[in-house]
Amino acid sequence: MSEQDCRRRNLILEQNMWKTVLMICLPLALYQSMNQIFRVVDTRMAAHINSMAVSSVTHLGQINNMVSALGGGLAAGAGLEISRAYGEGDFLLVRSRVSSLYAMSLILGLCVLLILLPFHRAFLLLVNTPEEIITMGQMYFRVEVCSMSVRCFNNVYIAVERVRGNTRRILRLNIEIIAIKLVLTAFFVYALHGSMTMIAAATLTAELTLMFHGLRNTFFDNNIFRFSPKMVRWNKKVTLPMILISIPVICEKLAFSMGKVIVNSMSAVYGALMIGALGVSNNIGGMVTVLFVGFQEGASAIISQNRGAKNEQRALDAFLKVLTVNFVIGVIGFLVTGILINPISRMFAEGDAYFAGLIVTIYRYDIAAALTLGLNASVMALLYGYGKTKITMLINFARLFVFRVPVLWFLQNYTEFGERSVGLAMMISHIGVGTLSAVVGIYQVTEIKREIAEEQK
Repeated sequence: MSEQDCRRRNLILEQNMWKTVLMICLPLALYQSMNQIFRVVDTRMAAHINSMAVSSVTHLGQINNMVSALGGGLAAGAGLEISRAYGEGDFLLVRSRVSSLYAMSLILGLCVLLILLPFHRAFLLLVNTPEEIITMGQMYFRVEVCSMSVRCFNNVYIAVERVRGNTRRILRLNIEIIAIKLVLTAFFVYALHGSMTMIAAATLTAELTLMFHGLRNTFFDNNIFRFSPKMVRWNKKVTLPMILISIPVICEKLAFSMGKVIVNSMSAVYGALMIGALGVSNNIGGMVTVLFVGFQEGASAIISQNRGAKNEQRALDAFLKVLTVNFVIGVIGFLVTGILINPISRMFAEGDAYFAGLIVTIYRYDIAAALTLGLNASVMALLYGYGKTKITMLINFARLFVFRVPVLWFLQNYTEFGERSVGLAMMISHIGVGTLSAVVGIYQVTEIKREIAEEQK
């Protein structure tokens, strides 16, 4: 272990929890926030092309997220097992799991490239993509497939750095790749008057830049997190636990992204611009909710490591601290975005008053996410930290396929709400998953306290 890794491990396992949560989670929250800004600016630049480009980028972006859920789920789930072994102090197992996880990510990335690149049109038709979006965004999606392949490795690299508590490096690298992406996109769109494909090309360049840094740090850093072909293991002790814990996470992320694609397709009955309006609304709300995700990811690593070190009370304390932080963020985000929604919508509409009105109509309901998803993210961190990924899968499945898709179908077919049905379905989904998360969280905390009390006896 390097001296820095020793200090970060000590921070997570022994020091003041407020300090730990803020030092580990805040860079991740900023990292997620910058990624969201990146998506918002991407959408804003697509609006410079035309409103249809916004809908195409939004819809195809959700499909990209669905495919990327494979690599993201593997990295998130396996990272929990690495984090637990790191907390236990079994550094040989950490080295083997890190090396094996990198090997799996490279294989997965290659499979994504070989399957989707030649059959991209059939795949887009399979997920019910409108023909006008396929016509406009077919080349865009092909370039994005290359980005998805590279992202399989990048997700694992970020997950490993998160286990190390090296969140400042994550933030620093993210600033670099976002700067590259934004500069290239602005140049392609505003200077060269390029198409959507050029936006995808800028994304691919940014992902390759991150991959370069990842390969350099993975292969040449002399520490226990370095990749070594000799340490790759395909056995029950090393890889099987990572695969088993990752399967529910992959299913959860895949189902969640697939549900969003389904919602986009259902929203298309109000016109292709409704897809764009829903995407913009999600991006605006995402400026708040991605902060929750950053604290969730950091807290799950803190909880998992402390659980590995048998610090159950400290793990529970981390959950309560993150819950408090997310509540404060949610209230502030609710007030700020609610007040500024009209000027923000006009910024994305490029003079299209109808499109701006659609955005406002959706977000007036979608804003409920700021008040409920912080609770959801905090409970998710607790469940991830304790390896209860099957429960997280069920919660996210319910979020889309109990509280959102059936509700939207009912509102569209049995009410006269019209375009407002999309916003109402989002609001009901946010409230529903928040309530479910609260129930699960209370039960889980009660069980942890009971186990702590029994151990103390």
